[in-house]
Amino acid sequence: MNISNFTSAKKIEDVTKEKNKNIIKIIKGSIISIVITIIALTIYAAVLSYTNISESTMIPVILTITGISILIGSSMSSISIKKQGMINGGLVGLIYILFIYILSSIISTGFSLNMNAIIMILVAIVTGIIGGIIGVNLGN
Repeated sequence: MNISNFTSAKKIEDVTKEKNKNIIKIIKGSIISIVITIIALTIYAAVLSYTNISESTMIPVILTITGISILIGSSMSSISIKKQGMINGGLVGLIYILFIYILSSIISTGFSLNMNAIIMILVAIVTGIIGGIIGVNLGN
């Protein structure tokens, strides 16, 4: 084995390790987003139960909580990755929303893809992309 083959193999190994680390960071960003959502929705549910706030506020509040959660999670993951913020942030939003919809389809028998679901998917991906851009810029 000559030296050029060794250095090429080493570079491929380094790139593979970096990609694996980035995937882990994207998954961590998605988990952070989900945890923030659970905490915020629990607080909102308590407020909704113990006050006179109308239930008609649910959809806008859930969309806002989802957007902010994904924004934070994608920013945090992209800060440490330091590149390709749009892609990494979009992936955080996509993983988040896939997890939520898989969980919803397991829990809910009447689960369907409607206009609110499409809006939620768009909010997740767009806020993920924005958070990724913010994270890359904060990390540099």
